[in-house]
Amino acid sequence: MAVPNYTYLKLRMSGPNGVITVESMYEHTYDCDVECIEYAKALVEVKTLIVNLNRLGSEVPDSKHRARTFEPTEAVKLIPIDPACPDDHALRISTTLDIK
Repeated sequence: MAVPNYTYLKLRMSGPNGVITVESMYEHTYDCDVECIEYAKALVEVKTLIVNLNRLGSEVPDSKHRARTFEPTEAVKLIPIDPACPDDHALRISTTLDIK
């Protein structure tokens, strides 16, 4: 049995000893409205994200598209990082680089 009055930012309801009046300030109501709008925007973004993820998850990947090993387009020279173990790790350096 509460009666809100949005013009005066008051809420009146009957209580055990008479009418109870709850008041608010305009700054507080504005902050609450801004918070509610941000919450609603976040909910819309989350729902959109879920829809997009479900759509992407249901797509079948192309079986023809496979990852391939790296193959340089130019001639390269292998330079071992550790001369004691030439087969472990090596740098690939282009043979067409300028000496400078």
